[in-house]
Amino acid sequence: MTALGEHSHTAADLVASSIRVIRDGQHPGGGYVACPTYPTYGFAWLRDGAFCAYAMELHGEQDSAAAFHRFVANTVLDHEDRFRAAIRREYGSADHMPPTRYTLAGEIEAEGTADEVWPNFQLDGYGTWLWVLADHAHRGGVLGERVRQAAELVTRYLCAAGHLACYDCWEEFGDLRHTATLGAVIAGLEAFGDEIAVRRAAELRELLHAQHVRDGSFVKHVGSSAVDASLLWLALPFGVVPVDDPVMARTAARVAAELTGPSGGTRRYLGDTFYGGGEWVLLTAWLGWFHAASGDRESAARLLAWVERQTVESGHLPEQVITDPQAPERVAEWVDRWGPVATPLLWSHAMYLVLVHALDEG
Repeated sequence: MTALGEHSHTAADLVASSIRVIRDGQHPGGGYVACPTYPTYGFAWLRDGAFCAYAMELHGEQDSAAAFHRFVANTVLDHEDRFRAAIRREYGSADHMPPTRYTLAGEIEAEGTADEVWPNFQLDGYGTWLWVLADHAHRGGVLGERVRQAAELVTRYLCAAGHLACYDCWEEFGDLRHTATLGAVIAGLEAFGDEIAVRRAAELRELLHAQHVRDGSFVKHVGSSAVDASLLWLALPFGVVPVDDPVMARTAARVAAELTGPSGGTRRYLGDTFYGGGEWVLLTAWLGWFHAASGDRESAARLLAWVERQTVESGHLPEQVITDPQAPERVAEWVDRWGPVATPLLWSHAMYLVLVHALDEG
């Protein structure tokens, strides 16, 4: 990667490029593709898409956000049977749960069509969607009847299944309950739920503080003592824990101290081997967002500059930077398996836009 200025791009160029990348990656039906050039990511994730919609909303692209919310609502209602079965606690195997990603047409992947079985049972995307949808409504977005019906259905689903072990936001460790996932579920239930949902969220909050804190810090998952950069989500955007909460502040300090790579970017977690475990653009922006919210604009600006330096000549941002991987011997196997690091990653562009907005707002 070379610096932003070496390609004659300005920060304003990257903002415009990021909005364009996200818009160009939005299917006519409203779903956002995770990455248009990386076949494995040629799907619509609720998690990635919700944060893309949030970023677009912040930058005045409300019509794009609204189209995404309609896409999710239509997709959820088209597969209502899966949600109803989970609400009745007819869980069966994880393969029968509502999936974390859909095709851009809003369909569930047909069995045997993917190169490998995807770890699809993930709950965080549904909680994230509810939170972002509520934020969309608070900003003046008009919710149609189908969107409201879908939100009610997802709320009931999370009330029933929100406590279950599932794959985390990195599609890993499917037999554990993950802290960031639990935070997303709580946030979704509180943001868009009725009295029953809010009561269920309170129960899950008790679980969060009883089982997901160790030595004064939130941890990656139950039984762990490690941190994961996704723990920042608890504070931003979800507000499950205030930014200045002592446990949250300790957690963020650990993320910065333990997960900052040699070039200054933020890693997912120690021991990560995906493409060698590099520094992630979207997580670096997230840590910058946390600094901005904490009043440390200098640190936030430094991380913003790091993100901007990762821009490639096309004006695109990658998923991660692997110049200094944790496990160099593991890079080649992923390149051979799936190709070069996904670029552009829409979620990376979205979090860049969020950090720019946070600093501008401040």
